[in-house]
Amino acid sequence: MTAPLSPLPSVSFEFFPPKTEKMEQSLWQAIHRLAPLAPSFVSVTYGAGGSTRERTHATVCRIQAETGIPAAAHFTCVGATREEIDAIARTYWDAGIRHLVALRGDPPDAAGGVGGAYEPFPGGYAYAADLVAGMKRIADFEISVAAYPESHPDAPSAQFDLDNLKRKVDAGATRAITQFFFDNDAYYRFLDRCAAAGIHVPIVPGILPITNFARAVEFAGKCGASMPAALSDTFEGLDADPETRQLVAATVAAEQCQALQAQGVTDFHFYTLNRADLTMAICRMLGVKAHSPAAPVAG
Repeated sequence: MTAPLSPLPSVSFEFFPPKTEKMEQSLWQAIHRLAPLAPSFVSVTYGAGGSTRERTHATVCRIQAETGIPAAAHFTCVGATREEIDAIARTYWDAGIRHLVALRGDPPDAAGGVGGAYEPFPGGYAYAADLVAGMKRIADFEISVAAYPESHPDAPSAQFDLDNLKRKVDAGATRAITQFFFDNDAYYRFLDRCAAAGIHVPIVPGILPITNFARAVEFAGKCGASMPAALSDTFEGLDADPETRQLVAATVAAEQCQALQAQGVTDFHFYTLNRADLTMAICRMLGVKAHSPAAPVAG
């Protein structure tokens, strides 16, 4: 008797808003390339300190209008009062956006950016749990929040970080998306701790395909994600060999996802860095194929 086939995973993608015309073109190339995979949603980030709020808003609304894919807007607590954030949320709801990603956010670059000391904005939402509760008062948004398998770098302890996630879920969050990780065992341990803490919303793994190993190490250092020594060995000497590095990167990420899938994980969130090829290849290796040809790229 043959074993039953594993269900195809559900995938979602994260993009960041473009800063230049060239980056705008790259973003839309990536969106149109990945859209035929029928993601469950795509999200668009803010820069540190909410510095890309207007571009995020425009990009989210355009994605939903032009592709029909459910689009989620990132919301942070920094740089705005409650009244300002509430007004933006109402604008999103009126535009048909039903999904928000609610985050505390990083301080603006002038205040240290990622890793700098966070201070609640005067008159604003202090922390992500407050933001989630505020958005649920505005409308019945679907709300995703961040989770940290290896703890947020600002958290004084792993238990404090877990308690904070519980507060966000209790405030109305319907899903948690993890910071990227490369150690699957850390994710499994985190799931066990979440279950023991009474956190029962989906905890979707965030996957970062490694396009540039040195940059991935830098990202990992800032967000507290461990970098297995085996990965360093795998990518050693590939800085000047982008073709091989691309193949290795796709294989490493696909193997990570396949191992998660073998343990029953059914949803994956990809940090695309606005590049489609790696994510497309990984999804293909997971069995997620295009439902239709890629649409022509709009300018």
